[in-house]
Amino acid sequence: MKRLFIATAMAVCAGAAAQAQDIRFDIALTQACLAGLPEGAAPDACIGVSANACIEATPDGYTTVGMGICHGQELGYWDTRLNAAYGQLRDRHQAADAELDQLGSAAPRRAPALQEMQRAWIAYRDATCDYERSYWGGGTGGGPATVACHMRLTAGQALYLETELLAD
Repeated sequence: MKRLFIATAMAVCAGAAAQAQDIRFDIALTQACLAGLPEGAAPDACIGVSANACIEATPDGYTTVGMGICHGQELGYWDTRLNAAYGQLRDRHQAADAELDQLGSAAPRRAPALQEMQRAWIAYRDATCDYERSYWGGGTGGGPATVACHMRLTAGQALYLETELLAD
């Protein structure tokens, strides 16, 4: 239900934007931020860079439709990164788990643990963003707030999974 709401809100916003606005979204700003981080700097400082620039540069960017579209564009970027990192980790863990199976090891299997963690994270993300939406009391700001929340938390999870890839 929640996913349907987000997808519907993003589709409506995208359609309205295509007709009414000149969206000025550029993911290169986020990519440049990530590439230019000093050694040891937290990459989460780059979350929202492109969305915020889009809001500022787009005519009517500060409207609920404009904010929803800009945050939705960056959400799509982070969601793609999250899914890529998750898939790579899953494949890597499945191969390692198969080796453990061949050895008859009783060690915990990582692929199912990864899947369970991701499912729990999705529930956490949805509950957190529902909570943030509740602050808007049913007002129109709730939609962009929810999309911004999804963007922020998805970006954080993508960065976490990418870190796991490097550490593994």
